[in-house]
Amino acid sequence: MTARMFPVADRHRDRVYVITGGAKGIGRACAERFAAEGAQVMIADIDPAGADLAETLGGVFHRTDMADPDQVRDLAAGTVERFGRIDIWHNNAFSAVFKPIHEQTLDEFDRITGIGIRGYWMGAKVAVEQMRRQGGRGVIVNTASVQSFVGERGFSAYQATKGAVLALTRSLALDHAPDIRSVAIAPGLIATDAIGDIPEDVIEEVLAGIPAGRAARPEEVAALAAFIASEEADYMSGTAVILDGAYLAIG
Repeated sequence: MTARMFPVADRHRDRVYVITGGAKGIGRACAERFAAEGAQVMIADIDPAGADLAETLGGVFHRTDMADPDQVRDLAAGTVERFGRIDIWHNNAFSAVFKPIHEQTLDEFDRITGIGIRGYWMGAKVAVEQMRRQGGRGVIVNTASVQSFVGERGFSAYQATKGAVLALTRSLALDHAPDIRSVAIAPGLIATDAIGDIPEDVIEEVLAGIPAGRAARPEEVAALAAFIASEEADYMSGTAVILDGAYLAIG
């Protein structure tokens, strides 16, 4: 039986939520969840499908390449111009290739880390700058991964970004406590289109090691993000919340 996700009505009413990589997968589910809870949603992505989603949700789409600092600044400025403020900034965009390191190219590494390290840092920077201008309150959510904690063959560049995400999350929390919180979400295998880029034998290997017996649904990540960003989680900062079906519990 598929579990149902129950949005909490009005929990994020009139709060402004920015989601990067928001056109599909985890990002799409998060945009839908926050909109259902009353947030005004800014969807950032290089995928034009984000425009259709924004129209459906009554939000705004901003085409943004998170590897380009100028575009990240434009995203923040565009959000403030449209909504007047930024309350929640969710760094979620990513790039990855499945290759052993000796087959990866420097261009691939630069693209992956440009989004997953520099893009996250830049996103947090512009969000914090705006949050301070508007009085200092706000939440930074960073999508990390179980690969922040354990290795997986073929993902060296991607894993480097996810390890960095944890360090960034902790530093942000310390720099801006008690007013601006920073929390990472560390999902395991997620049932999204991105799975199609991973060889089937690797997926089967990972699934075999998940005690829950399945991949997570994007909606489950979105439900967690909505809780983390809410006042109910006001004492949560500088940490990562793992959502992995007990994958890491095996040790």
